[in-house]
Amino acid sequence: MSTVGRRSLSSPRELTRVADRISFLYLERCTVHRDDNAITATDADGVTHIPSATLGTLLLGPGTRVTHQAMALLGESGAAVIWVGEHGVRFYAGGRALTRSSGLLEAQATAWANRRTRVEVARAMYRMRFPDEDPAGRTRDELLRMEGRRVKECYRRESARTGVPWVRRDYHRNDFSAGDVPNQAVTAAAQCMYGVAHAVVAALGCSPGLGFVHSGHERSFVLDIADLYKTEVAIPAAFDAAAAGEEDVATRTRRALRDRINKTGLLKRCAHDIKKLLCYDEPTARDASSGGNEDADQVGLQTDNGRLLAAGRNYGDEPIW
Repeated sequence: MSTVGRRSLSSPRELTRVADRISFLYLERCTVHRDDNAITATDADGVTHIPSATLGTLLLGPGTRVTHQAMALLGESGAAVIWVGEHGVRFYAGGRALTRSSGLLEAQATAWANRRTRVEVARAMYRMRFPDEDPAGRTRDELLRMEGRRVKECYRRESARTGVPWVRRDYHRNDFSAGDVPNQAVTAAAQCMYGVAHAVVAALGCSPGLGFVHSGHERSFVLDIADLYKTEVAIPAAFDAAAAGEEDVATRTRRALRDRINKTGLLKRCAHDIKKLLCYDEPTARDASSGGNEDADQVGLQTDNGRLLAAGRNYGDEPIW
């Protein structure tokens, strides 16, 4: 088998787009390695081959070991990698974006940098979450109160639907087992959603830290995107898992959430929603033919009037205009 250094990188056109990928895959008590363009999971039952380009997020549970070559392939494929501890899920790694263009990132930064457009995007996020309540003209304080009421209502509704008793949200950051069963399920679902959202944000080339509702954290935008689907996907999956029993609730939650993500086509929807929120128009075929192909490694140089010049040239002795 050829080495990583001798194998050329896959182009974005050769990689499965994030919208078409498996939402996440959970592995535990195995060694994760690489075989050509697939990763392998080796345990007492043998070797399982997994096409890396079809993964959105890989969850590595207790007892897993991963090789350098496997991580290199996952990074090249744009897959996110999360180490799953005994007390919840944490995001510790991610691959490069599946696009070579900074267009969506620039659209995000432009909307974030202006206070007016930043709150407009926040209102659009609430409109996606609660389409029956118009957030137009609402202040941020009003939006937060509106969200709090709707999430509490969702907990009560899911408790009545599943018969799972619910008192209040009780999250223990450093002790997963300290919460009751439904709270453990909600925590597991939320953390998995953060991993999936981070995988989509990273694959699209957006900045995880430039949030519109959340702020001050390196994953603020990830939290924004994950919350879009909290009441529709994450919380119902958590209560379904809690209703099935008290044992191994985190595992059942991941399975219930994965089923809901696949059933609702969430990855494709998530990518579409991010572009819609940022008012990003993808390059057309005509744009691509004139140098706007976001699949290509094209680097430009900015000028004072906003024009982009071709990089790789010295403009010291020639006119720019």
